Order: sequence, then structure tokens, then C-alpha cells
Amino acid sequence: MHNVHRFLIAVAVLLVATAALAAGRPRIDKASDLPRFSYRLEGSVDDVIRDDAKFRQFANDVRRDTESVLAGYDIADRATLRRLEGELAQLDWLAGNDDSALARANRIRELQDKPADKLMSGLQLRAMIAAAKQAGNRTSDAYRADVGRVLAADLDAMPYEVVQNEVREAKASAEIMSEALTLGYVRNVIQPTVDKAGGVSSDLAPAIVNAKYRLVATLPLKKTLVDTYGAYLGAHHVEKPDIWAARDVMLPPGKDYATVNVGIWDSGVDTSLFDHRVVLDQGKPAVIAFDRFANPAKGTLQPIPADLQSRIPQMKARLKGFSDLQSNIDSPEASEVKQYLSTLKPDEYKSAVEELDLAGNWMHGTHVAGITMAGNPYARLVVGRIEFDWHLLPDPCPTKELALRDAKNQQAYVDFFKRHRVRVVNMSWGGSVKGVEEALELCNIGKTPDERKKIARDYFDIQKHALEKAFASAPNILFVTAAGNSNENASFVEDIPAGIKAPNLITVGAVDRAGDEASFTSYGPTVVVDANGYQVDSVIPGGEKLAESGTSMASPQVASLAAKMLAVNPKLTPPQLIAIIRDTAEKTPDGRRNLINPKKAVAAAETKRSPQAALPRFPTPA
Repeated sequence: MHNVHRFLIAVAVLLVATAALAAGRPRIDKASDLPRFSYRLEGSVDDVIRDDAKFRQFANDVRRDTESVLAGYDIADRATLRRLEGELAQLDWLAGNDDSALARANRIRELQDKPADKLMSGLQLRAMIAAAKQAGNRTSDAYRADVGRVLAADLDAMPYEVVQNEVREAKASAEIMSEALTLGYVRNVIQPTVDKAGGVSSDLAPAIVNAKYRLVATLPLKKTLVDTYGAYLGAHHVEKPDIWAARDVMLPPGKDYATVNVGIWDSGVDTSLFDHRVVLDQGKPAVIAFDRFANPAKGTLQPIPADLQSRIPQMKARLKGFSDLQSNIDSPEASEVKQYLSTLKPDEYKSAVEELDLAGNWMHGTHVAGITMAGNPYARLVVGRIEFDWHLLPDPCPTKELALRDAKNQQAYVDFFKRHRVRVVNMSWGGSVKGVEEALELCNIGKTPDERKKIARDYFDIQKHALEKAFASAPNILFVTAAGNSNENASFVEDIPAGIKAPNLITVGAVDRAGDEASFTSYGPTVVVDANGYQVDSVIPGGEKLAESGTSMASPQVASLAAKMLAVNPKLTPPQLIAIIRDTAEKTPDGRRNLINPKKAVAAAETKRSPQAALPRFPTPA
């Protein structure tokens, strides 16, 4: 799932909670069960961040409530514990409580799961605390030099093959830091919410704390961080081994294999790039589309507004610049993106971020389709186009009418896929009940957090149940979905479709070219297998190539595999496909990853093939 904000609004240091006895405490098994709080704010949020006295009052209230949640509830989810402790660690550092901040930073390693996270978590915070003790302050040249020295020493002790992706991402995040980016979300999202509601909930309050922390702690260290991470990367030139080339399968043309119709349920596809491999409906590409207002739409691609049409080449260049930054490639596009974002003026933030998000959404479905169709001359493309919102403030705002229209449209998409004899559908998107709740707050719907919680649950369940019903109505279609990019348990946060259980649905996590877990990938009991989702090359509208990262790129690897298996053995049912993909995957020694093996899976499918293999029966096209 594409997310530009992964670069622009970096989540602060993640830390983990102290283990405690759970006796007598209510257990939290879902993110939506966490308590909510409200904080009154008057005037400018910018002033709260910059005025130490105003911030101290706000911070004390946030600390009180965050500590009460940690002390009063038995929280089953480690990511939530890390998030809550991370907020407190930032508050500790800002208040000068270095020992407490350091203790929280050290505890995270006891509960981190991903190998790279165990090494990288709290790295900058520990370096800042050690440097402040050595220099006696947090502002001098000596302090900044000591931060770099401590950080470099810690990095040098780490195995490069484990942390290289995370260091590249840290360097990219540091390179684009600026005051405009640091405060942009607060000014353009939090401030309008405060103006309407007179305050914020505990869902939005951490963004204010994070902005203060970044402004005071990390932004003054920009050059130090870029130089230190850059020196570490420059000293290591060993690329991770590529485990996927040996596992890949390219089906040869001209065999007696079956054609397989594949649905790309996404932001749209530049069908001209797939030539004769597109399914036609009355002589035109088979497309069903609804806009972000859940109304019927036309066209194979999410439309670019007329006033931005001339900027498409620049949008593409900046997408490539982001990709190159993530790979530590010193390209002209990467240099332009760094310069552009580092020098943004405050009043340019909104248009800049929205344009980048729009560009990412616009190219997303085509990129996914390229991965799904690769190496399979028997695959045929059917498009289900949805329109992702790209605005900082929701447009449209959630309503029950919108939820009901969306629910009706879920079935319409699946019925369209059934009419066109689709066998595999890829869905590289998702949403959660907390996402609905946050949108309600940004739209000033609901008087209290508890009221918004109730409304969000109603709207979310309407859409979740509609998806479950739609999947059940198409037992001959295998639905493949991305796990999500929030580094969370998809079931705990109730992500859909990723957290749904269905016999014809498989959820996919992301690893890199070496099979190591991607820093962003979500996980959980519904995540069956993992595939390459790190800097995956594919096409974008117009035909250019672009490397993108996300579980959005991992999911179509499995959709592609399933389509190849159906080409060699069209009698396979979705449960059989899932079983073969799962059983031929290779579990890693740590037990956390199940790496797909397309070569083994296709071979296993072919061994089950009989001379009488035929496509399952479908309704005839309308």
C-alpha cells in the first residue's frame, strides 16, 4: 500500500512498555477498545508547540492519560505498547528526564520482534542522551559532534546485512526534514480540527508531541544524521543477495495452458500497456469504476484534475526521486526532491503533500498490475477502479449514506469480476475502524471521542460485512490482499481486507530481496505468506519503470503466482491454491516469515493437473 507520508511524517522513536501483572486489569484485544481522552486547546497549536509553558501544561495532561492506560489495562498488542511508551519517551526527553527516557528506550529491545528493529529502535535517542552528558548541553557544536560519534559507533557494531534498509530509510527521512514538513501536518490538519472542535482527542494529540520533539530534538541534528548515516552506507557496498530470481517462474508461450482472467481492484490501470492481454467488454477494456464519493465513474485510471495535468511529468520525476532516496541512489530526481521538500514554505505544504499523494495513488494500480501480469502470457486483465482520497482533510467526510453506497459497490465489483470469469483478484488497499474514527474527528462529526467511536464502528461494520458477503458470493475467485504498511498486527487494528478470514482470501506480508522483513510490513494471524515488497520494479502510467516499496508490491507477487498456477491447472479451487502456496513456502528459522516459492508452487500445481482439466463454470456475461 503506497504511503508518501511514511517519508514525510516520520513516526518518532518506538519504545515498549514495562511488563506488568495483568490481574484485575481490563484486557485490550482490539485497538478500538483502547480508552479515548480529550484535550482542550485554544488559539494556535503552533504556539502550544513553541511556548514551553503552554506545551508543558498540554504535555502533563497527555502524560497523565497515557500512563493511566499503561497502568490500568492489560494490552495484548506489542505495537500499541511501543507506541504509548514512545509518546512518553518523547515527553521524558523534552522535560529533561533523560534517565527515564533511556530506560524506556532500553526496554523496547525486550519486546521487539523484527531483527532490524531490535537493533535500530531508540538509536538516535540513546545517542542524544549520551552526547548531552558528554557535552553538558543539547545545542552546541560539541553536542552535535558527539551525537554523530555515538551514532556511528553504534552503527558500526551492527550487521550491515540486517540494518541496511532501515539505515537508508533513516537517511532519506533526515534528508527531507524541514520546519515546514515538521509543522505542516499540525498547521494543516490539527489546527483546523482545533478551530472547529476546540481541542483534540488522544488519537491526534501525539502528533503535537511528535512535532515538538522533531522541532527541538531531531531537526537541529539534520546534517549530523545525514552525514552519519551516509558515511555508514558509504563504507558498505555489499548488496543483499536476491533470493527471488532463483524462485521465479516465467511461463513459456504456446503451451496448452488455460487463459486466466485477473482482476486488479485498485486505483486504475493504464490498460494500453498490456495490449492484447486486456479483457474486452463491448470492444473496450473491461472496467468497473466508482469515484471517492462512491458514485459510478468512467475511465481506466484515476483522473488527474485539469489544473494538474501539466505537472504529470514532474509528479513522475518526484515519485522516482522518493524511490531513489529510499535506495540511497544519488540521482537528479532524488536531489530535486530533497531540495524541494527541504525548502518548502509553510503555505506550500498542503499542495505539495496532496500532489505527491495524488501522484502515488494515480500510478498505484498500474504498478500493481505490472507485477501481477509479469511472466504470464496466459493472464488477462480486468480492472476494478476505486478512487483513493489524496486530501489532508477527508473529502468526502464519512457518512452512513457513503458507507452504504460503498457497501453496495463492494458487491458490484465482485459481481463484475464474476461476470468476466475472473479467477484471481488483487487488492493492495485497506482501512480500519480507527481510520474511520480519525476521519470523523477531522470532519468534526461526533461531540465526544466515545460518540465518534460508536459512529465509526457502525460505518466500519457496514463495509466489513459487505466485503465478507462479497467474498462469500464468489467462491471460485481467489482474493489476494496486502497486510498493510503500519508495522502492526492487522487483526488487532482490524484492518480490512487484511484482517478478514475467508476460505478464498489470502493476506500477504512484505520482505526484501533477501527475504528479511520489511520495516513497514504489518503482520498477524491472518498473514499467511510473505513476498518481495521492497523496491520492486514495475510500470507506471505511460510505460516508465519505477521501483516501489510496500505490501502493495508483495500482494501482487502472490496474485501473479496464483494466476500461473491456474494457467497450468485451471481446476484448482481457491482453498487448494492457498494450501499449495502456503505448503510450498519456506518458513524462516525465526518462524516469523513464510517466504513464497513460485517455482515449487507452480510445479506442485502442475503435478495435480489432469488431461481433462477445465475451467470451473461461471455465469455467462450479461
